[in-house]
Amino acid sequence: MSPSTEELLHAALRLDDSERASLAGALIESLHGPAPAGVEEAWEAVIERRVCELEAGTAETIPWSEVRAHLFSGFE
Repeated sequence: MSPSTEELLHAALRLDDSERASLAGALIESLHGPAPAGVEEAWEAVIERRVCELEAGTAETIPWSEVRAHLFSGFE
C-alpha cells in the first residue's frame, strides 16, 4: 500500500460506523461502474413483489437460524 493510501485508510478508520459504511459502499460501487439501463427498476419491481407476498402471507420464509446453519455448514 502506498503512503498516501495508508493515510487515507487511517483517516477512514477514524470515521464513525455510518460514514465508514457509506465510504465503503461508494468505493465498491466505483469498481463496478454504472449499472446497465433498467437494472434499478427491475430490482425495485422484485422488491415490491416480495414485500407484497410477505404482507399477503404467501411468501415461503425460512427462519434465520436455518439459513445461517446452511450458509456456514461448509465452514465447520
